[in-house]
Amino acid sequence: MWNLTRFVVLSLSRRSRRFSTAIPGPCIVHKRGADILHDPWFNKDTGFPLTERDRLGLRGLLPPRVISFEHQYARFMESYRSLEKNTQGHPDNFVALAKWRILNRLHDRNETLYYRVLMDNIKDFAPIIYTPTVGLVCQNYSGLFRRPRGMYFSARDKGEMMSMIYNWPAHEVDMIVITDGSRILGLGDLGVQGIGIPIGKLDMYVAAAGINPQRILPVMLDVGTNNQKLLEDRLYLGLREPRLEGEEYLSIIDEFMEAVFNRWPKAIVQFEDFQMKWAFETLQRYRKRFCMFNDDIQGTAGVALAGLLGTVRAQGRPLADFANQKIVVVGAGSAGLGVLKMAVEAVTRMTGNGETAARNFFLIDKDGLITKERKNLDPAAAPFAKNPGETMGLGEGATLLEVVKKVKPHVLLGLSGVGGIFSEEVLKAMCESDSMKPAIFAMSNPTLNAECTAADAFKHAGENIVFASGSPFQHVDLGNGKVGHVNQANNMYLFPGIGLGTLLSGAHFITDGMLQAAAECLASYMTDEEVQKGVLYPSIDSIRHITAEVGAAVLRAAVSEELAEGHGDVGPKELMHMSKDETVEYVTRNMWYPIYSPLVHEK
Repeated sequence: MWNLTRFVVLSLSRRSRRFSTAIPGPCIVHKRGADILHDPWFNKDTGFPLTERDRLGLRGLLPPRVISFEHQYARFMESYRSLEKNTQGHPDNFVALAKWRILNRLHDRNETLYYRVLMDNIKDFAPIIYTPTVGLVCQNYSGLFRRPRGMYFSARDKGEMMSMIYNWPAHEVDMIVITDGSRILGLGDLGVQGIGIPIGKLDMYVAAAGINPQRILPVMLDVGTNNQKLLEDRLYLGLREPRLEGEEYLSIIDEFMEAVFNRWPKAIVQFEDFQMKWAFETLQRYRKRFCMFNDDIQGTAGVALAGLLGTVRAQGRPLADFANQKIVVVGAGSAGLGVLKMAVEAVTRMTGNGETAARNFFLIDKDGLITKERKNLDPAAAPFAKNPGETMGLGEGATLLEVVKKVKPHVLLGLSGVGGIFSEEVLKAMCESDSMKPAIFAMSNPTLNAECTAADAFKHAGENIVFASGSPFQHVDLGNGKVGHVNQANNMYLFPGIGLGTLLSGAHFITDGMLQAAAECLASYMTDEEVQKGVLYPSIDSIRHITAEVGAAVLRAAVSEELAEGHGDVGPKELMHMSKDETVEYVTRNMWYPIYSPLVHEK
């Protein structure tokens, strides 16, 4: 549908993709009548003015009353609040899916109104279209499916992807999120049902970064599933065969990447929820050939590093003291190893000594503390495995509780996907931390997979902790007017800015320097007063401002590394001469904002 469109924006300079002005420019369409009403990008429901109804052949196809955008907005919110009231007392999963359905119906019908509602109510709606509800949606996606969204490339499409990519109607695509469904959040292999993740991530790109929704593409790479329950489910929509492995698997992704960048050479591809072996393999395989990044490895690492640097500030210590922080990381998957890699790089930059940068990090997996003595040591975890003389007397495979008691870490960080692994005993052991203000990061998603709850952390580890989680928890009432602040250490604070900043820089690759700049920008966003209160991350209400700052930091890093080639009419020299404030303003100016544009029919 979108290949039938061209936009003429009258009052903006050509370099701006945004079309929210006092008098919005017209949108020229090549369709009329019911075809307009059935297209969620152009449809305004009852909001079409009478003159527009005449131009587009809509007279008689809509009730006669014209309802303003503001009235439509209020009407939807009234329906949503009514749903909330009517579902009180029902099971949480029932309520979450009911809320997702009402938002999804709006998304299917009227994208402009949908994104406006989402942007204005992001704190309420992010947990529905994103984590934690998106996990529940993925588990039930085959039954919830009503209309296609995004593209599906399967093992049966081998040899056809270069032509298939032209089935997508948009002439230009800026942002692509792809998954193979092999490790959806902490829920495991969900096969083709994992498409809910790219859809949710891209909704956040639109809401937070202002990426034009006409220029996004969710992608599901269906290479089979090893989930027997899905293979036996009569409603399952994916291939009913075991997952491809080895070179056969990689050849499918190779073909997809070549097809994408052949058609859209300036696109950015974000890899999401691939199982660990393929997450690392594809990152190393493509990061120097294409403009791509892996959010589980690099996005999670950036958000975690920002929080870790924040904990140093919360202790009243200079950031350079980060090199002395003892940190126990629980979970040796792609996210945990990504956090360690970025943290070690940060210490190396601070100290100038890469050989000892990992000495204060302790990595634990399902078999306990990882040391050099482990048999069949995973090569990805090997750089963080402890030498016998570095374990403080702990042996290979030491339990989490033993490690916490012996090490007395400043930070306990979980990316294990194992709900409740931070037990009462482990949390109480954190009371003996060498830090006066220890930090506990329970970062696994969705909520059931969080290593502990916020309430348990404050109850057992003490009131003076800093707490962060991947999924949202309520702040904890500590009594006597005190509140235990809950930080949501979620990737949504970084990946939209990484994508937007890279897009506007025109860089062809996303470097470690650009990612470090994003993390450091987030780490410095909060004031010292806020950090002293245990507030490490900003409120999601300010997500667009955060994204503008992060995007500007990424853009400036690309300029400093001489990778920026510019975007639209703004070239690399203009980017180079922008001040910090001018860069933020430039990024903000290029954020799309939803408003009804006048539609003009052209044959």
